[in-house]
Amino acid sequence: MTETLTRDLPVIPGQAALLFIDVQNFSAHREGAEFAGLPEQEFEETYGWFFSELEGRVIPNMQRLQGACRTAGVEVMYTTIESLTLDGRDRSLDYKITGFHVPKGSWDGKVIDQIAPQGDEIVLPKSSSSVFISTHIDYVLRNLGVRQLIVSGLVTDQCVESAIRDACDLGYLVTQVTDACLTYSADRQAHSLRTIQGYCRQVSTDDLVGELARPRG
Repeated sequence: MTETLTRDLPVIPGQAALLFIDVQNFSAHREGAEFAGLPEQEFEETYGWFFSELEGRVIPNMQRLQGACRTAGVEVMYTTIESLTLDGRDRSLDYKITGFHVPKGSWDGKVIDQIAPQGDEIVLPKSSSSVFISTHIDYVLRNLGVRQLIVSGLVTDQCVESAIRDACDLGYLVTQVTDACLTYSADRQAHSLRTIQGYCRQVSTDDLVGELARPRG
């Protein structure tokens, strides 16, 4: 019998990890360095929709997702933009050109309080768009026995997409929780979800929380 290959498989908690991408003070807190110095009007015009969605809908979804994964025994992990040095000399060329600078050990590099890591949950600092390029996450996931990666985070059409593509190329089955990811406009969000759908299974927070709560035989 020929095996049918598909991405549409339910999460097996013992083989899965939830990865939060860049949900940190730098880029998910109004006082973060990414927004420093912006006049209030410019901030509202550029990031008003983003923060309204983030605070009103996306972070609550992340909290529900985090809680469901912890309860089900899914490994919960985080990656944040943070250099290995204080002056950021180890950053990727792209980050240097863009101006992203989150010094080692800084407040900007911490996961936001609303989904703060607990216990010994793993946090991997990265200095490139894809967590698979500038961290040893692939090595860690394989040591943990992870085959399925659940992805949530910021921003959908940049670091989230990069992680999904690289994870797929490395042989992981990826589930993107669509309403627990966000970028800077509704158009960009919709376009990204359409673009990346061929690489992963896409589900809502409600769907995944319900899936994790169902009894497993």
